[in-house]
Amino acid sequence: MGKIVLMQGNEACVEGAIAAGMRFYAGYPITPSTEIAERSALRLPQVGGKFIQMEDEIGSIACAIGASVAGVKAMTATSGPGFSLKQENLGYACLAEIPLVVVDVQRQGPSTGMATSPSQGDVMMARWGTHGDHPMITLSPSSVKECYDLVIRAFNLSEKYRTPVIFLMDEIVGHLREGMEITPEDEIEIVNRPTVLYPDPKRKPYQMKKGQLVPKMAPFGKGQRYNITGLIHDESGFPTNSNAEAEKLLHRLMHKISDNYEDIVQTEEVGMEDAEVAIFCYGGTMRAAMSAMEEARAKGIKCGIFRPVTIWPFPEKELRKAAGKLKKIIVAEHNYGQLLLEVQRVAGSMCEIEFVGKYNGSVITPEEILEKAVNSK
Repeated sequence: MGKIVLMQGNEACVEGAIAAGMRFYAGYPITPSTEIAERSALRLPQVGGKFIQMEDEIGSIACAIGASVAGVKAMTATSGPGFSLKQENLGYACLAEIPLVVVDVQRQGPSTGMATSPSQGDVMMARWGTHGDHPMITLSPSSVKECYDLVIRAFNLSEKYRTPVIFLMDEIVGHLREGMEITPEDEIEIVNRPTVLYPDPKRKPYQMKKGQLVPKMAPFGKGQRYNITGLIHDESGFPTNSNAEAEKLLHRLMHKISDNYEDIVQTEEVGMEDAEVAIFCYGGTMRAAMSAMEEARAKGIKCGIFRPVTIWPFPEKELRKAAGKLKKIIVAEHNYGQLLLEVQRVAGSMCEIEFVGKYNGSVITPEEILEKAVNSK
């Protein structure tokens, strides 16, 4: 059994990241993610890591990318306005295949919005925020315990597939404080990026065997010199204007995620065995959904919860399977209806879809969800 602690979601995120091997953090203070920077500044020197506060969010992600290129597991964290500023370099990390965890503790927006109020308004930006076709993995925790465990998974996926992973928290979970058990070190699975142990200077860094989707690359300073660029590149790492090479590269980048859907996508289902009505929710909204489900069950309504733990790629296979047995899905999220669009796309022809949304800086209540469930009886 692990140690029981009272911890905030933002603090648990840092502790989980360190357990995953994070030894470099670059960031800039912004509510409601600042505690992540503060705890990183305290804890990283204690484990032989480095913390640096940069001049802004652009410099923060650039610095974290540089640390990752050197072979160090790196993380940066921010909130909505800062997440917007990180998007260009996020695209760079996607194309250059640089492992990185980017935490976004969402707050009400747009623009500066309401800095201390909850929201889930960055969901679509977490998938399509940077320009061009690009792969993206996004995970969403719903508890303090999950902030710890799931950020470890974020690092593992980032390292395994050599890609940035977005850890999409929200103010509700980030500032939530609750008791949790820290997973013992010997029970934590740690994944490290595929690397060339004895690099050959003549080897092309992006050269792979047939069917291989993730390149093995040596960290800078380990014996192999190679070019890293944000331009479309060939196997040598140098820019190319070849249409064939562009198609080959982008096809591989997209398929290293889509071809590993089963390994990447994770969902949670509660009470779905006999459910006729399901609440679709994620992140901090799970709290209200659990209460609403329990009250609905007490009223004789067969209600369950479908939660995407992995938001991107969207868990359409799992949702389609669940929707086949349902009369109604109630989508509850703290925005104007961002994943509602995905639920309608996947399940709109199979059952009724209703929406409960909040975007004014307050939280969805169990009663607001329950009202939609009661009307289904």
